[in-house]
Amino acid sequence: MKQSAGILLFRRKDQQVEFFLVHPGGPFFAKKDLGFWTVPKGELDEGEEPLKAAIREFKEETGKSLTGDFIELSPVVQKGGKKVLCWAVEGDFDPSTIVSNTFEIEWPPRSGKKKSFAEIDKAEWFAYNNAVKHINEKQVALLDELKSKLSR
Repeated sequence: MKQSAGILLFRRKDQQVEFFLVHPGGPFFAKKDLGFWTVPKGELDEGEEPLKAAIREFKEETGKSLTGDFIELSPVVQKGGKKVLCWAVEGDFDPSTIVSNTFEIEWPPRSGKKKSFAEIDKAEWFAYNNAVKHINEKQVALLDELKSKLSR
């Protein structure tokens, strides 16, 4: 089973929790919105510690370094069988300042031309009710678990 590691960044604003989510870049996701946002995440390198991978992936996809008290969340399994290991941490920054790494694919298909795309094309802060509409449905459990842990 493939594994990814990610970070669910959150902040407290106006007496409520907001979640930082990202939208995948590239032509396959250009016109997809609701249900396609995600926590910044990526696959682990061989032998890599999952939390370190999650922090590395966050930096690669946003350009932002994270520190703090990381809260381990229960893994979720997405469609296709990929297991997502996730940690939450409190933080705040302007989503318009993200700088994502890029990937290269043949585009348009069968054109023989290579084109680069940002791995993440946008990021936003979402209150819970809006986050559950935007995030990948299998990752809603991460939001729910964090909300529960923060309310204790």
